[in-house]
Amino acid sequence: MYNFLALISGAIIGFMILLNGELAQVYGMYNATLIFHVVAVAFTLIVCKIGKKKIFPSVKLPLWFYLGGILMVFPTLFENFAFGKISMTCIMALSLFGQTIAAFLFDRFGWLGMEKHPFKKTSLIGVIFSLTGIGIMLSDLRGEDNLAILAIMLVFASGATIVVYRTMNARLSEHIGSMPTSFVSHLIGIPFILLLAVIMPGTSIAGLLSRPSPSFWIYLGGVGGAIAIFLLNVTVPKVSAFRLTLLNFVGKVFVGILLDLILENSFSAITFYGGLIIAAGIFLNIIIEHYQGRQQVASETSK
Repeated sequence: MYNFLALISGAIIGFMILLNGELAQVYGMYNATLIFHVVAVAFTLIVCKIGKKKIFPSVKLPLWFYLGGILMVFPTLFENFAFGKISMTCIMALSLFGQTIAAFLFDRFGWLGMEKHPFKKTSLIGVIFSLTGIGIMLSDLRGEDNLAILAIMLVFASGATIVVYRTMNARLSEHIGSMPTSFVSHLIGIPFILLLAVIMPGTSIAGLLSRPSPSFWIYLGGVGGAIAIFLLNVTVPKVSAFRLTLLNFVGKVFVGILLDLILENSFSAITFYGGLIIAAGIFLNIIIEHYQGRQQVASETSK
């Protein structure tokens, strides 16, 4: 079940990217991100109140438990910077590569108090398929100027940041629950985004006063973001960081491809084939581990 939830969270993120892109066309990048967070906060607050969930912890927690909400902002900023400097396929592949490296380290050392997941020989199948898929996607890499190199570094860092913030959020959710954590994370992100909207060149808070778009659905990205963070909070303690990263990626990639086909945007064969190889590796791993688990149970039963 948790593998499926990880896949669904990635699919939701795929839809969310479309909604945020449309919102940014109306309000600009920073203002759109601010609206996204405000909608997420409103939605999660309503859900918490209906479910009578306690939003804030009754005990004092380490400060870093709350920093996930700030770190959540950076992947979007880094990837927006890279847009146009390297291809979208490369942005996705580099982000996945950064997530994969960080996920291995978190699984190996149990950083931030997470459960350790020792490397299994069967995981080599997923690793080989994943690196092959990433390599295929990175074959589209172009650009050797300084901005392109900076974009490559920032997108790689954005992937690693995703693993860090979802782990922080998962630790907080152990104390207050998954939906309240989604509320707190988005709430903490608002002042930081507001500051960026004020100080960054070419931005203006006045853009928030733009005439509302008749396409009301573009404002629902915050709802999707809140649900995606909720699902990640549920799955992070139950699924290894490596598998969660890949399942999340597969869900996002194939929803993105589906949306491209529906909306008649450009279809990337490189992204499709790379994602297909990664998906094959994941599901082959799951099947093998399920079969080994059944063999182990049968062996223990026969004793």
